[in-house]
Amino acid sequence: MTNADIVASVADADWFNAPALQLILSLLNREGGEARIVGGAVRNTLMGLPASDVDIATTLTPDVVVTRAIEAGLKTVPTGIQHGTVTLIVDGHPFEVTTLRVDVATDGRHAQVAFGTDWKQDAQRRDLTVNALYADASGQIVDLVGGVADLRAGRMRFIGDATSRIEEDYLRILRFFRFHAWYGEGRPDADGLRACARLKSGLANLSAERVWAELKKMLGAPDPGRALLWMRQTGVLTEILPESEKWGIDAVFGVIESQNALGWPADPLLRLMSIIPPDEARLAALAARLKMSGSEKDRLLSWAAQPAISEDTADIALKRDLYLRDAGAIEDRLRLQLSRCRTAAGNDDKALLSAGKFARLLAVCLGWVSPQFPISGKDLLAAGVLSGRQMGECLRRLEETWVASDFTLTRQQLLDKISDIDT
Repeated sequence: MTNADIVASVADADWFNAPALQLILSLLNREGGEARIVGGAVRNTLMGLPASDVDIATTLTPDVVVTRAIEAGLKTVPTGIQHGTVTLIVDGHPFEVTTLRVDVATDGRHAQVAFGTDWKQDAQRRDLTVNALYADASGQIVDLVGGVADLRAGRMRFIGDATSRIEEDYLRILRFFRFHAWYGEGRPDADGLRACARLKSGLANLSAERVWAELKKMLGAPDPGRALLWMRQTGVLTEILPESEKWGIDAVFGVIESQNALGWPADPLLRLMSIIPPDEARLAALAARLKMSGSEKDRLLSWAAQPAISEDTADIALKRDLYLRDAGAIEDRLRLQLSRCRTAAGNDDKALLSAGKFARLLAVCLGWVSPQFPISGKDLLAAGVLSGRQMGECLRRLEETWVASDFTLTRQQLLDKISDIDT
């Protein structure tokens, strides 16, 4: 489905007809209350894309939602009750139910809200028009801000005045580019771009966790290249990722193309690697600044520490490195080097040959299963080797011999070589 094929109802969606959701809707849509599905589930279904979390907005206050849920025998969790959000658990599935709200005060990060019953006001406090689409209890779309037309045009547009929406929460700058990467077409909305460029310094007020979460989601889009380009041109990318400023983002387009052409999974960290320098000290600082997870930090630093790989590397030499070094870092290096050669191959026969060589090395890497060294200290004790320095040296020498044989020497063949080792 293309953006032009947007449908106008979610009534046929499996998630909409799920008994658990219908139970909640019937619970909230009575005795003067009204509930509608809002946000991502509606947006994605209209576009023919999978829907994940189903969020519900209601005119009922949180205490009434909780009372009705308890009376129906449902479990309730006050996940954000001060902001009007209660999670209802039905058959093990969570549904967030949030009372309609009006922003009373904002500071660029947090909002003080008042509960309301006006759907138009609730829609106008949201960020982008495509995220303020509602589906009523019959599955029909309620569009109060022009979101359906924007979806059809592939246009990510702030609701109302772009500057006002951003000043309410500066994270909306990154959300603007993230949603453009996932759902937008062509040039981003001009008013949105100007506002993002003008207010980008406000990103410094955000927590590192929020910034990295948004950047990672954007980098995980099928093709975030255009969004990255506009982030670069508006200065937003430099604001959150200064390491990319002098390094350039050209290489990311080759990574994206290779991933799409070769069936690689969309890998946010690999795409990040393509736009930052492999400098261990700077990447350690980057990981600390963005409060990356330990595994994300380790992967970046291992990649930075891994030297570039020659296209003429023999299989046996590559396998030796895979065994002795970080196999994941070698894979990352090979993917980036292959992507770079694929990009140049259109106008360079030498790059085309190089791409073929790197593709072969990557295939060896992807098929790699680290073998188990068949000798232990117990074996050496039984063979009369003294424990301590002598045993350590003997184990090291035997392992080197085993690796040099392309891991083919058997346990017995290695034991037979002990007498030849001078320790």
